[in-house]
Amino acid sequence: MELTTWEAAVRTLIDDPDSAAVVRDCYFDQPIEAAARRYADSAEWAAARDYLPASATDVLDLGAGQGVSSFALAQRGYRVTAVDPDESDLVGLGAIRRLANATATDIRTLQGTGEKIPCESGSFDLIFARQALHHASDLDQMCAECFRVLRPGGTLVTLRDHVISRDDDLQAFLDSHPLHNLYGGENALRLTQYQSALRRCGFSTQHVLRSFDSPMNYAPHTKDSLRDEMARRVDVVPGLRSVAHAMLSQSSIFAATLWLMSRVDTRPGRLVSFVCQRPVN
Repeated sequence: MELTTWEAAVRTLIDDPDSAAVVRDCYFDQPIEAAARRYADSAEWAAARDYLPASATDVLDLGAGQGVSSFALAQRGYRVTAVDPDESDLVGLGAIRRLANATATDIRTLQGTGEKIPCESGSFDLIFARQALHHASDLDQMCAECFRVLRPGGTLVTLRDHVISRDDDLQAFLDSHPLHNLYGGENALRLTQYQSALRRCGFSTQHVLRSFDSPMNYAPHTKDSLRDEMARRVDVVPGLRSVAHAMLSQSSIFAATLWLMSRVDTRPGRLVSFVCQRPVN
């Protein structure tokens, strides 16, 4: 299949009735303001808020896409600058400007990449990078640019980057991705590759959130839907499902189960999030 643009790939997905659930889960549905408000009400965003520094004022939304996270950040009172390489009215800066106008939200937009952020050094207290690191053409350079534009003591929160356990797993992930075969721009890295790149440019890592450690990664699943799915998967003996569900309803057992699942999960393309800090000195 001949590859196309990111915008055309997303348009193909939107036009496919069988992909309606994926479109909604990715916040590609229209009108954009409804999708953005749904993200701002999501469990993923609620979990992410716990890692946002209360003292932050100026925020960079890096790889902002259609702007749902830019909107959520602005609704929290931050001064938001959205950076993305794509000017698209569907999935890029044009969509963010449409969203900002429709909701009377102040979001500054700049065209640029993570490897060359078009901002002065020390401009931001917080960088929010949702599904951005795995798209880097040069991960070390992207991490170095994030470090540069953060103020000392600033925070980098990255969400939902794809992980593989072995290089051989990459093709399996790419083959399963609903958009990669259309535009060819997906990628996944080993956990140690992300960690090493962040460390090399000077970041201190506060949190590594694995696949089931947080709704930041397992959304659109919720705790309730995960509990139901886990109980369903052990329903091999009559009545066992209700027993499993009752056990998983105990918060300590459920938390321990998610912790264990995160550490044995080897699915190609599973998700990871990081919370890092630029040291003060």
